[in-house]
Amino acid sequence: QVQLVESGGGLVQPGGSLRLSCAASGSIFSINTMGWYRQAPGKQRELVADITNGGIINYADSVKGRFTVSRDNGKNTVYLQMNSLKAEDTAVYYCNLVQVVRSLQRNYWGQGTQVTVSS
Repeated sequence: QVQLVESGGGLVQPGGSLRLSCAASGSIFSINTMGWYRQAPGKQRELVADITNGGIINYADSVKGRFTVSRDNGKNTVYLQMNSLKAEDTAVYYCNLVQVVRSLQRNYWGQGTQVTVSS
C-alpha cells in the first residue's frame, strides 16, 4: 500500500505564490515518478508537472515558466512551487505516484488539496 498526503493549498491573490508538498509512505520503490495533477470544476483532470526519481521533469505548457516541481528522494516527497498564479490555476491539485509493481504500472493518488486564486 502507498499513502500520499498533500499539504499547502489555500486561497491566494492573482500574481501570488503557493507551495504544495506531498509525502509518500508505504511500499515505495526507488524507481518511480511523482507529480501533480489538477482538476477544475467541470473539467477533466490534467497533468501539471511530474518528475522521475532520476530528475527528468515534464510540465504542462500552461504552467511552464511559472511552476517548479522538485523532489526529495530520501523523504519520498514531491513539491510544487507555484508563482505568478492566475485565476485559471484554480483547481483541486492531486499528488500522484507511479511505479511498477510485479510488472504492472500502479497509480496512486492523494486526497487532493484546493488551490483558489482570487482577488
